[in-house]
Amino acid sequence: MKRLTGGRVQLSGLLVPSLVLLTTGAKSGIKREITLMYTPEPAGRMLVTGSNFARTDHPAWTRNLLAHPHAAVNLHGRRIAVTASLIADDEREAVWRYIEEQWPGYRGYERQAGRELRIFRLTPDV
Repeated sequence: MKRLTGGRVQLSGLLVPSLVLLTTGAKSGIKREITLMYTPEPAGRMLVTGSNFARTDHPAWTRNLLAHPHAAVNLHGRRIAVTASLIADDEREAVWRYIEEQWPGYRGYERQAGRELRIFRLTPDV
């Protein structure tokens, strides 16, 4: 599907909102990309959560964003430069409520993993 539509439509995107995150490796400096589910926010912002399928370790892309917050996403066939910011402790509960409005029970991954999931807000660069 991705190849047929030039990246504008992904099979996973038909089921859940998905984007391709383009980061720079925290240690290697190599360009990386990964398809992620996201939660849309107002003003074109996006929330992505490092659930890693409830594994005990944080996914590599979260380390990449911590080291190099200037990244990009491919969304509906458009490349958008973004700046990633880790959601601070004082905002986590409100953000989780917002995410679970769209994805009820999603925070269960945090309980299963036994770690605090990293949540990032991707803000389009102006």
